[in-house]
Order: sequence, then structure tokens, then C-alpha cells
Amino acid sequence: MNPISESHMAVSNRHEANPQTLVGDEQADAQPIHWRLLAFNELSNHDLYALLALRESIFIVEQDVPYADIDGKDPHCTHLLGCLHGELVAYMRILPVGLFEAGFFSIGRVVLKQDLRSTGIGHELVRQGMQHLDSIRGNVPVKISSQLYLKNFYSRFGFVAVGEMYIEDRIPHIAMVRR
Repeated sequence: MNPISESHMAVSNRHEANPQTLVGDEQADAQPIHWRLLAFNELSNHDLYALLALRESIFIVEQDVPYADIDGKDPHCTHLLGCLHGELVAYMRILPVGLFEAGFFSIGRVVLKQDLRSTGIGHELVRQGMQHLDSIRGNVPVKISSQLYLKNFYSRFGFVAVGEMYIEDRIPHIAMVRR
């Protein structure tokens, strides 16, 4: 079992025993999420279809932003999938050093199914991803392009805004770095 699954089992068991457990300042979901961390070539056809469908439903349909989600980076990334009752509900991709920007690791396409927001699962998704990155990155910083409204969310994980707000795909964003 990989370290993410092992560490989350303890979190999931706590949630089952006490549904009032808090993650950050959000109510934690009482249902256990099954986390899987996979290289691209380890994704099944079903996994790939599900993650592309989830990303499309949020980033293109919900946010009403037509853009090319399939950008050629997925085959080089590690993929963190969170499933609830067999359904993919949370996802992020973890980019190796230099794929987003020279000298930085990155995370991206961080997405949570709309009806599960404000349950603590989003916090757990980022915590799981950062736990993995912290185990492999040494002193290499992590840089992200955050939607501006999520600036405070990411700051809870040690990210600090750098530079000015900019527009990406018609949405205000800000660069953030975690040293």
C-alpha cells in the first residue's frame, strides 16, 4: 500500500468514528475517500475517462470556459484520484520539476465534484498531494497558478502569492509558491 493510502486510512477511520471531525475549518465528510496515486501508464481506461470527464464538468462546463484541457502534460504527471463509493469525486495532477515552470514542481487541475464542496474533501485532496510532493521534492519549491478566489485556500497549505493577478482562460489567477 502506498503512503497516501496508509495515511488516509487513519483519517478515514477517524471520520467514520466521529463525523464532526474538522479538516481545516470545513466539516469533514463522514464517508471514507479511497485515494490512489498513479503514474499515467498506471491509469486504466476507466480512470482516464473519469478524470477527463470530471475536469471537463468543472473547468469547461461549470466555469463556462472553453479551453483545451488535454494539453500534453498528463503523460508526464502523477495523478491523485479520490473515489467515493467507486465514483471519482476528487482529482489533481502532480507535475514534475520543470513541466510547469523551470525549477519548480507544481500541482494542477485540482478539482472536487460540486456537491462535495465544503465537506473537507478538498482540503484532504491538497493535503494528500502536498504530502506526496514533500516526500520527493527535497528543497525544490512548488509553484501553482491559482484561481484568485482560492488564494486563501492555498495559503493554508503554505503557498504565498507572488506577483500580480493575471487573467488565464478568462478567469483571474495569481501565481503562488510553496518553499
